[in-house]
Amino acid sequence: MRNAVMEFLATLTPEQLPKAQLPFNSEERLNWHYVPKARQGVCFKEMTPAQKEAALALLRISVSQKGYEKVATIRTLETVLREIEQGSGPVRDPDLYYVTVFGDPAANDVWGWRFEGHHVSFHWTVVEGQVIASTPQFLGANPAEVRQGPLTGTRVLAAEEDLGRALVKSLDAAQQQEAILSDTAPHDILTAAQRKADILEDRGIPYHRLTAEQQGLLMTLIQEIASVQIPERAEQRLASVRQAGLDSVKFAWMGGLERGEGHYYRIQGTTFLIEYDCTQNDANHIHVVWRDFEGDFGIDWLERHYQEFPHKKGDGHV
Repeated sequence: MRNAVMEFLATLTPEQLPKAQLPFNSEERLNWHYVPKARQGVCFKEMTPAQKEAALALLRISVSQKGYEKVATIRTLETVLREIEQGSGPVRDPDLYYVTVFGDPAANDVWGWRFEGHHVSFHWTVVEGQVIASTPQFLGANPAEVRQGPLTGTRVLAAEEDLGRALVKSLDAAQQQEAILSDTAPHDILTAAQRKADILEDRGIPYHRLTAEQQGLLMTLIQEIASVQIPERAEQRLASVRQAGLDSVKFAWMGGLERGEGHYYRIQGTTFLIEYDCTQNDANHIHVVWRDFEGDFGIDWLERHYQEFPHKKGDGHV
């Protein structure tokens, strides 16, 4: 990742470099969102073909092949939205995605980078050559299912939707009474783009109240959302979930149970939160996020690191 970041930065002009590389302790590092808007950083629209190639090489090395393909399809959906909206909504452009580097990767001490645009927000924090944080992690899809044009049938987040529905529909009546919190789904994920995710109310069906088959479905769903990261990083996430205790993990559902009905689910443990929502645009618009309560942006880890090694605290990184 460090080599790919350095290669990308080396392609930039003197005018682009200050836009693309900000101090690690910049307020912008925590300023994330998933709506279509301008970001600090350098966007694909401003890049030469060689710069785009270097930016995509950086993304490809930072995520799994599955994650890369999901991002590529989500970017392509911007052209679908442009056709649907016919200029009546925000600017839809697959090149309005931004790369921002925080800190100095050349020092190989503390730095990070972000890939962000409409419906994609990825963040990595690196300390002494190790990725210590890869959240918040957000993906979205509008339309969730393309229903017209050459991409008809495309469902970029199909597994996230289908696995969640399969799990809730596998529950018996008593289990559903525990898992289903409301027959109405919220308009969006409840934590939105908060800098620090709130721990949501401790409701839903716990892991230990599921059958072995249902537990397998739940773990497959968690793995699917983690697997946009490279396999080693995804497995680290799953190991952290297990280490914190599966019995504390709860699955909660709101809204309808059938396709086309607005619905929401969350998976919450003591250390992490996954939220999924599909209600907007006639329940054809998905948002899904992974938050770590003490891991987002590496903030809590870094604080512990600097307490242990106070000599590093004056280095300008925090």
